[in-house]
Amino acid sequence: MLMHFSGGWALFIKEVRRFYSVAIQTIFAPIVATLLYLLIFGQVIDARLEVFSGMDYSQFLIPGLVMMTVLQNAFANTSSSLIQSKMHGNLTFVLLSPISPLAFYLAFVGASIVRGLAVGIGVLMAGWIGFDVTWQSPAWVLLFAVLSAATMGAVGMIAGILSDKFDHLSAFQNFIIIPLTFLSGVFYSIQALPDFWQWASHFNPFFYMVDGFRYGFFGMADVSAWVSLSVTLSFFVLVSLINLILLYKGVKIRD
Repeated sequence: MLMHFSGGWALFIKEVRRFYSVAIQTIFAPIVATLLYLLIFGQVIDARLEVFSGMDYSQFLIPGLVMMTVLQNAFANTSSSLIQSKMHGNLTFVLLSPISPLAFYLAFVGASIVRGLAVGIGVLMAGWIGFDVTWQSPAWVLLFAVLSAATMGAVGMIAGILSDKFDHLSAFQNFIIIPLTFLSGVFYSIQALPDFWQWASHFNPFFYMVDGFRYGFFGMADVSAWVSLSVTLSFFVLVSLINLILLYKGVKIRD
């Protein structure tokens, strides 16, 4: 058992070093891209829109953008690493080592948490410098950031396992991850939507991640923070179980 998890720790370090070695692409580029959203939407819409009473739109927007970068980069880390390892044949050597499926899973998801938080912190620091950002409950902020990054790392792992080539992964990201992220309330409160779309938003698990994270900053949200926590945690457990089943069965990684 100790050998399994020591191997898992080594795999975790390898995955962190993998994205750190190209930090300009994996960390700094997403930060710059996200700040462009903040500059454009924050400056153009700030004076014309008030989402929560007494709050500038840019203040409302920053937590949503931070969570959006956390979600997208946590997903990208596991999915891109797995598909590259499968395409280049490197995954075979990892599978031959004495690493249990659980340790394998924890290593990849752990690295995705590190990358997601690194990018999110970069965006948040820029928000602090340029805008008046405060938080009511740092514990809620950290809890949702870590849990959401772990969840999306697990989702990215499913995508990486099931994809046979980069086209499949791109389709998964472009037609599922990006739409659900943009429709999760990053740029708006769902209270501003028509009744049908408010109802539909409650079936988007990404909405609860963003809304719960935003609650940690303002103490205000579209739904109860406890509801958001319950849904996010349940979704994480679901995708984790799917991952472990795929790994134990060796679906598309032992063929």
